[in-house]
Amino acid sequence: MNQILRLRDNEQAQIVSGKQDENLRLVEDAFKVKIVPRGLELIISGSEEGISKTRQVLANIASLGNNLTSHDVYYAIKLSKNGENTNLRELSNGVVVTTHRGHKIRPKTSGQDKYIEAIRQNDIVFGIGPAGTGKTFLAMAMAISSLKKKEVERIILTRPAVEAGEHLGFLPGDLQDKVDPYLRPLYDALYDILGQETYFKYREKGIIEVAPLAYMRGRTLDDSFIVLDEAQNCTPEQMKMFLTRLGFRSQAVVTGDITQVDLPKGKSSGLVKIQKILKNVEGIGFCYLNETDVIRHPLVQKIIQAYEVHEK
Repeated sequence: MNQILRLRDNEQAQIVSGKQDENLRLVEDAFKVKIVPRGLELIISGSEEGISKTRQVLANIASLGNNLTSHDVYYAIKLSKNGENTNLRELSNGVVVTTHRGHKIRPKTSGQDKYIEAIRQNDIVFGIGPAGTGKTFLAMAMAISSLKKKEVERIILTRPAVEAGEHLGFLPGDLQDKVDPYLRPLYDALYDILGQETYFKYREKGIIEVAPLAYMRGRTLDDSFIVLDEAQNCTPEQMKMFLTRLGFRSQAVVTGDITQVDLPKGKSSGLVKIQKILKNVEGIGFCYLNETDVIRHPLVQKIIQAYEVHEK
């Protein structure tokens, strides 16, 4: 069975096909079809279902124009395989913030879109999911967006100083030097969004604070957007301490991956327990991301799936 999909112009044909037709090869492998490009036409051969899903994917990625990335192609294929009709163009229109280089940060998946919407609708949001799903980066993008809109006066970023299965020993330097390695992922995200110059200016003025979780004890945080990262490594006591810091006109986002807890044996994760404690509290949202929301190398999705199967 053959069908022809006609594209708008040469630019769209190049975008949809990708470099050396790599996008077409991915779609062929996914749906067991054959795609032959001829000018502005794509001749699709295969089963009726395979052709239908192929047309859906190609139309979805074509709608993105120059914004198309390799992840978008993989995600469009995944959506079609799962029978979902998410429009990637609608997702790409939801700009969270623009970086110092002019790059627009947007949700890339329907899961990320729901996560952003949960942050907009709730004062406390828990973003739970595997590595690479954009939990922390999008939370920080929302924090910077709120700061630019003058909805908050400062951003506070924190995470527990827990080693990921390694013993780093006695680190040299003063207290800040000792905790910096634990906070490096937060710095990297801030540099990416704000640029180093703006970040250091905000840091000097106290507009942005990056600190270990232990520094939060005894404080009341008003007019702030607070992000707690790697929350799976909080004890239940630390989680309670953090959540009760929230002051007036403040918002908190707590992110973590409950499959990667690095706490010592015998200590339970506060992020695991808090799901039962707060699940019915109004104003608190829980958003769960999964391997389909991973914005990294496609193998990362397969690795996460393989670990899930092994653990079950």
